[in-house]
Amino acid sequence: MTARPDLPEISHLNDLAGSASTLGYEIVDLAGFLDMIERQAQDQRTALTVLSDSANDIETANGAVDVAATDLVQSVARTHADVGQSVEMMRDLGNRSRDVAAWVQDLSDRSDAVGKTLAAVKANNMQIAAISMQVNTLAINAKIEAARAGDAGLGFAVVAEAINELSQKTKGAAAEISANIETLTHWIAALGTESTDVAEQAMGVIAQSTDTDRALGRMEQSVNDTKREAARIAEHSAQVQRAIAAFGPNMLGIGQSIAQTFDGIVEAHGRIERLVDTSEEIVQSSAALGGMTEDAHFIDDVRRRAVAVGAAFEHALAHGDLSEASLFDRTYVPLHNTKPQQVATSYNDVLDRILPPIQEPALDVDSRVVFCAAVDINGYLPTHNTKFSRPQSDDEVWNTANSRNRRIFDDRVGLKAGRNTAPFLLQVYRRDMGGGTFKMMKDLSAPIFVHGQHWGGLRLAYTF
Repeated sequence: MTARPDLPEISHLNDLAGSASTLGYEIVDLAGFLDMIERQAQDQRTALTVLSDSANDIETANGAVDVAATDLVQSVARTHADVGQSVEMMRDLGNRSRDVAAWVQDLSDRSDAVGKTLAAVKANNMQIAAISMQVNTLAINAKIEAARAGDAGLGFAVVAEAINELSQKTKGAAAEISANIETLTHWIAALGTESTDVAEQAMGVIAQSTDTDRALGRMEQSVNDTKREAARIAEHSAQVQRAIAAFGPNMLGIGQSIAQTFDGIVEAHGRIERLVDTSEEIVQSSAALGGMTEDAHFIDDVRRRAVAVGAAFEHALAHGDLSEASLFDRTYVPLHNTKPQQVATSYNDVLDRILPPIQEPALDVDSRVVFCAAVDINGYLPTHNTKFSRPQSDDEVWNTANSRNRRIFDDRVGLKAGRNTAPFLLQVYRRDMGGGTFKMMKDLSAPIFVHGQHWGGLRLAYTF
């Protein structure tokens, strides 16, 4: 027989077990803190990657802006030159239009003067015609008187005849002159009318060219403003390009620093995990050597209940409520519309009947007990305590804390509890209560065997 340790040794073992338990608490709390830092570091790496990609996109986009700004400056310069030429052409056209209008106006004035002169000539010609008629009348009277005088009036008759012919010719010339004056008067009048129309049109052209000149002036000013703004865009684009060029190495340095920090955190986290395992082994070893801690009565209780679960499983197999293939079924079927994801197996209904009578009374063993539930070797928890088996709602945070049955807890604690084959396993962990809330817990588990085959473990969780 193995000799039992004497009382001082038992006291030391108890102290060792208690210290190991306390150490496990501190280490797990530290591991949880490192978990948070690791997640933050990972988020930072992800954010930095996104930021770096965004910086590259900005650099690419800014390159395109730079090219576009350069093209814009060149295009505006060409437009400015074209507008300048158009302004000069319009101003030259306006000057020419003013000259034409002035000439037309002068022509209209001259036409009026000519018309007045013709009117005067016409009046004088009418007087000449009237005089020629009077002379003609006098010549006729002279011929009559010469005829009465007989031979004595023959010479006078010749003169009278000559005067009569001259008066007739004068009358005909006056009539012809009057006709020509009338035609010329009509032509001058038409010319005056046309010149007036042309003058009005020319004035319209001048007014329009003036408006166009103003519009082109505004356009020229706008092009000048655009040219200046385009130059400013190009200048700012160059500044952005220089800033991004300096930003890249800084981003690379930050990325390398975060990567090194993250690697260090991962390494530290791994070492912490190994420390947790070591502290658990110390508790296991001290208990195996006879050391007793405040967890002793929990250890006895969970071991006894694990044996009861195995016996209940064997009884169900013996009575045909379960088949061995069904009991060891590792096929997990996702349940629709569940968040967090719940899954089902072929043995759920049977375990929902036989596990509660064993698991529920454990909640009354000690006020610190939070739950007691069986998990298979993959961390699948088919039947939880009643208070943690509520139907899911639309609130995922609430579901995380209250709908914990039919879920796979394949974290470090869940998997170790399900796969442990030692008499018991005591773990310290931070329980995720949902919504970013965690609770420091002890997880005590004992293996469940069915006809010597390892099915999983019974977990008993309680607070410090």
